[in-house]
Amino acid sequence: MKFRTRRTREVTLALLVSGALAASGTATAGAAGQPWVGGWAAGMTAGGPGFSDQTVRMVVHTTVAGQKVRLRLSNRYGSAPLVIGAVNVAVRTSGGSVVARTRHKVTFHGATGAVVPAGGELRSDAVDFTTAADKDLLVSVYLPKRTGPATFHSVARDTSYVSTTGDHTADTGTANYPRTTSSWYFLDGLDVLNPRARGTLVAFGDSITDGFASSPGTDTRWPDDLARRLATQPGGSRLGVVNAGISGNRLLTDAPAAEPELGVSGSDRFAHDALGQPRVRSVILLEGINDIGNNAGPDGRPLTARDLIDGYRALIAKAHAAHVRIYGGTLLPYKDATYTNTKGGPYYTAAGDAIRQKANHWILTSHAFDGTIDFAKTVADPSDPLKLRAAYDSGDHLHPNSVGDQAMADAIDLA
Repeated sequence: MKFRTRRTREVTLALLVSGALAASGTATAGAAGQPWVGGWAAGMTAGGPGFSDQTVRMVVHTTVAGQKVRLRLSNRYGSAPLVIGAVNVAVRTSGGSVVARTRHKVTFHGATGAVVPAGGELRSDAVDFTTAADKDLLVSVYLPKRTGPATFHSVARDTSYVSTTGDHTADTGTANYPRTTSSWYFLDGLDVLNPRARGTLVAFGDSITDGFASSPGTDTRWPDDLARRLATQPGGSRLGVVNAGISGNRLLTDAPAAEPELGVSGSDRFAHDALGQPRVRSVILLEGINDIGNNAGPDGRPLTARDLIDGYRALIAKAHAAHVRIYGGTLLPYKDATYTNTKGGPYYTAAGDAIRQKANHWILTSHAFDGTIDFAKTVADPSDPLKLRAAYDSGDHLHPNSVGDQAMADAIDLA
């Protein structure tokens, strides 16, 4: 990871926090003087299934310790108010079962239920719930009314549990949860209260950050691995690490109408998903390969390297305006990727790879970012740098496996 000296790196933590809070509209947290940081997050999209008089139980994996927790629920892409009947948080034993004595009710302005307006979000009250880093929690949300299509995160790489009729938030086991899925629903984030934490680090990107090909249920996406590395530092981790990756996401353009689960553009969601995290301190940006693979430039025209570079510059400007550091990751090699693009053509082309290499050269040499991480070099096959190293290849020649994710995390200079 290469760093440059720039004035933004010397901004005081107080200014970092106040700028991030102002950018995210979470000034109430700052006013309360509470040192909240992001312990877990998921980028939300449209296109999820609907629920009615059911409970959904989801696995949340913490990245930093805390004395209290609070949840963030999202109806950002809903077309009608979302009724929340009850919410519980507990420590997970295995599967969808909880440690009974750890189960805590979650309230909203003192009430066990709430209504989230269409297009809106809701933050819970603080819950007295001590948690360590690198631990699995279970969040159970009872949805008493018909929800309509859910605001959700499609690729969780973990198991969620859907109940029979009724409120089963208090159940310790899964006897009343006969159905499982691999997505998260309406749950946007879990923040932790940690007076020793310095802030939140956001990993922002597409399926490679989302952990699309990591081993399910193992929390071995590269941001998870990075969080574990940070936790081994003297005194433990002082940063919450949250994952704002969305599989299939593009930097410059929204998902096609037929695939809303791929999300709005990274450019559009950056202010919310990255700068909107509590006490955000730094962002690692790794996005653009889906723009290249789909040859998707602005306004429906073919993509150019300049388009990507302009997109990066815009996000850098947004981050610096919020007094947040932003580090650029190079785009991974993807020769022989097994995917087709939205027009039915090959995902990999020589012309597309030329764009990738130009964008990577700019990332590494422009000095526009506060630092760079050469992910591409880390995972490339030494005998053919246009390909993923075989040991890191999930088999689709585009996404790293869990071993490759660990190599990416190890490439980041913790300083």
